[in-house]
Amino acid sequence: MQLYDKDLLSVQEVRTLLEKAKTAQQELASASQETIDNIIAHIAKAGVRNAKRLAKMANEDTEFGIVDDKVIKNIFASKGVYDYIKDMKTVGEIGRDPAKKTRDIAVPVGVIAGLVPSTNPTSTVLYKAEIAIKAGNAIVFSPHPNALRCILETVKVIRQAIAEAGANEDLVSCITIPTMQATSNLMQHPDVSMILATGGAAMVRAAYSSGTPAIGVGPGNGPAYLDRTTDLKKAVKQIMDSETFDNGTICASEQSIICDDDMAEAVQKEMESQGAYFLNEEESKKLGKFILRANGTMNPMIVGRSAQKIAELAELSIPQNVRVLVAKEDGVGLGHPYSNEKLCPILAFYTGKDYKEVCQKVTEILHYEGAGHTFSIHTENDKLVDYFAARVPASRIIVNCPSSLGGIGAATGLMPSLTLGCGAVGGSATSDNVGPMNLLNIRRVAYGLKEADDIRKEAEEVTGECFEKPAVGTSVNLDGNLVDDIVNAVIRQIQGNVR
Repeated sequence: MQLYDKDLLSVQEVRTLLEKAKTAQQELASASQETIDNIIAHIAKAGVRNAKRLAKMANEDTEFGIVDDKVIKNIFASKGVYDYIKDMKTVGEIGRDPAKKTRDIAVPVGVIAGLVPSTNPTSTVLYKAEIAIKAGNAIVFSPHPNALRCILETVKVIRQAIAEAGANEDLVSCITIPTMQATSNLMQHPDVSMILATGGAAMVRAAYSSGTPAIGVGPGNGPAYLDRTTDLKKAVKQIMDSETFDNGTICASEQSIICDDDMAEAVQKEMESQGAYFLNEEESKKLGKFILRANGTMNPMIVGRSAQKIAELAELSIPQNVRVLVAKEDGVGLGHPYSNEKLCPILAFYTGKDYKEVCQKVTEILHYEGAGHTFSIHTENDKLVDYFAARVPASRIIVNCPSSLGGIGAATGLMPSLTLGCGAVGGSATSDNVGPMNLLNIRRVAYGLKEADDIRKEAEEVTGECFEKPAVGTSVNLDGNLVDDIVNAVIRQIQGNVR
């Protein structure tokens, strides 16, 4: 098949999928809450049933991560998400304020375009399908080409579950011929009401520039601060567990750790006792050249790989029991490769003279890459948590918890999510852990409380002035020349502003 033919076929496929998705969504729009909840219950059960099989496929297709951890992510993305959202009211009236005489009516956005990354392919599909349908929408997925097989199989599992629930399986579908043209057409198609973008920075930027409303996320690159009041052994274990979970493919995982200067020796010793390997200067420089490409972006060869595999690829010799590679770092930005997001078991190690200097460094790291995403802190001092929460540009402040699992809501009370909004500071439309409430519109019904006379009277009481009402049936006649003068003056003003 010629490339040109493939592009044409892929674009035509998008049009066909969207036509079917639109019909299915229109059917769902009139469904009851009970019907919708029954559909996502079937999806959740199917996700659990197929969790291991899909995890193996994802690992085989991408060579990222660890199968057992991907099983956990699939269960999290199906049953974990379902348990959190099952009691949410997303159909009809979802809120009422008797005092203000207002009512909130949930309205689905329509058909959603779901972009799927290669790092969490099967779990992302399960999660996005559930939250889209819970909000009354249909979703068409654009798969990452490197994970096409496992994504298509996950969609097949979901479609079968939807059919078993007695609904239209076209509520969830996926492009089978992934091309840039197909994804671009999907994002810009008039039948697509919203884009839910999870993936690389370029794809997220494309989503935001498509002209279609989009919810996207930026890079993670979250720092973790170990305060002197923390239980050091426990804190290090949480960081090591987090960084090695599915080999660091969750964007909320720690990318650097930082402590006070006088704690550095103790932190290093504890980390080494739990499987960390601190690179010497020569090793650090060698690995640093490998983890970033010439253009300064992350080398995809390190993503989701174990510390042992990364060392092998970078031609480093490390002990067999090493779980995480650690490089001491003193700067942020170009020339400091460890200050970037790495999505694998590699950590940068920073220190500061006190918590204020640490906070400045954390802020600098996040503004360089990871603004609005996640910051974690290990401390028993709640005032310190308040200090950092008021200053660091992060949407999630994770306290005394593995950052990867805490950020996505698996180990915290946050919405279970694999799309983590970064807020305005990170160029995102939301700072939420994205869920069903982000995928519907709220139509507000408001009953009158005041008359115009009441509003005029209130203004008079505030200002002490009298606001006369226009006399009924009166009009003002303007001289023709005066009207021309006014119009010309307005035109001159507009032209002046344009220049």
